[in-house]
Amino acid sequence: MSVSEDRGATTPSTVADVTAADSAPADSAPADSEPADSEPADSAPADSAPADGPGTVGRATYGVVGGGIIGLAVARELALRHPGAEVVVVEKEPRLAAHQTGHNSGVIHAGLYYQPGSLKATLCTRGGALLREFSQQHGIGLQELGKLVVATNGAELDQLAVIEDRARRNRVPGLVRLDRAGMAEIEPHITGIAALHSPHTAIIDYRAVCEALAADLTARGGRVLLSSPVTAIRDQGDRVAVTAGGRTLRVDRLVACGGLSSDSLAAMVDDPGDVRIIPFRGEYYHLRAQLRDRVRGLVYPVPDPRYPFLGVHLTRDLTGGVHVGPNAVLALALEGYRWRDVNPRDLARVLTWPGMRRLAREHWRNGLAEMAGSLSRRRFAAAVRRYLPEVRASDLTRAPAGVRAQAVRRSGELVDDFVIRSNGRVTVVRNAPSPAATSSLAIAEHIVGQLAAAEGARP
Repeated sequence: MSVSEDRGATTPSTVADVTAADSAPADSAPADSEPADSEPADSAPADSAPADGPGTVGRATYGVVGGGIIGLAVARELALRHPGAEVVVVEKEPRLAAHQTGHNSGVIHAGLYYQPGSLKATLCTRGGALLREFSQQHGIGLQELGKLVVATNGAELDQLAVIEDRARRNRVPGLVRLDRAGMAEIEPHITGIAALHSPHTAIIDYRAVCEALAADLTARGGRVLLSSPVTAIRDQGDRVAVTAGGRTLRVDRLVACGGLSSDSLAAMVDDPGDVRIIPFRGEYYHLRAQLRDRVRGLVYPVPDPRYPFLGVHLTRDLTGGVHVGPNAVLALALEGYRWRDVNPRDLARVLTWPGMRRLAREHWRNGLAEMAGSLSRRRFAAAVRRYLPEVRASDLTRAPAGVRAQAVRRSGELVDDFVIRSNGRVTVVRNAPSPAATSSLAIAEHIVGQLAAAEGARP
């Protein structure tokens, strides 16, 4: 069976109208976790099929919702594993990598922080290796800058030891524990009492990765439909009907990688509803050009173990600039990149979630501190001075922010691993924060492997 397409009254006149990718590029901004969002990102190659819709191609067909790095990686992996199958990606924005992917910090993580045996630990390690191979094959710039995780006082040494233990169990290559003298050799201007050095933490342009993934997909006959928000998903037993951009696509299997839109997509397929996406804005500053030479690579604080955030850190980019951030402040809209971005419906869904109320009761002091830091450049600079004493508020200028999609359970627990669920012919990625971009190609292998196993078991 192939993808079939029914046109409704609101369908654009041609598929080319839906898939046009010639919009102006947006700002490139960092945000941790990746997986975050601001204005839409640069476009990647998109299909321009004729108006009469796709024909019958091959013996199996797949639909993917989401034109970020995970959706594109899944689509490409499907095309690689099933030559001749028709693979269609639908993306609600007019360009690819418009949200979390287009606004992350560009880091290829080495796997220091993650619970051994978790999906994050396993897929980060595999994903980093695949990403390096992919970037080499496609000529995508990558820099191995290395990372320091710095303890600035004795109270942080125990947590540094926990991170070191996890990193060694995750077989992070080249990991070294450093004292002050060892730190000074790598980052002379950074202060602390001890640190972990991960020499193979790297930086990359994830938008360029998305462009290459989309090019690979379309070269293998796949299609990308932009400006196509999904409004309905119906599992019809022998196929799945997806209404997107005013047309209905019928596919054998569907994978939804909606990021910030994960809740609405999951609700369309009767997800149990035991988690809800809470949007956390990650705000960044640029470090003044005169201070860029104070940072050679990536410098992170020891993170608070209560939260799946890595703290305000220093990240070099491929152009030589240094980004400072992010914090983690509740966004007032799923795509709330600024304080003035308020969506009453999104906010109501967040505030009425029992897990959010419990989270707020338990961590209100930290939440207020994050809000104060968001409104005060001086507080932001103070967080950096813990390990780079030279920084003053006047050394920081605002950079575009991102928004992280973080799943929270009804209990108020922040979900600290990837969550991927299948229901009939539909698979939904329910939680994919950092290191999802690093792990993207491995996540794609994992999901496509699950689909293959399910197809093999189906009579």
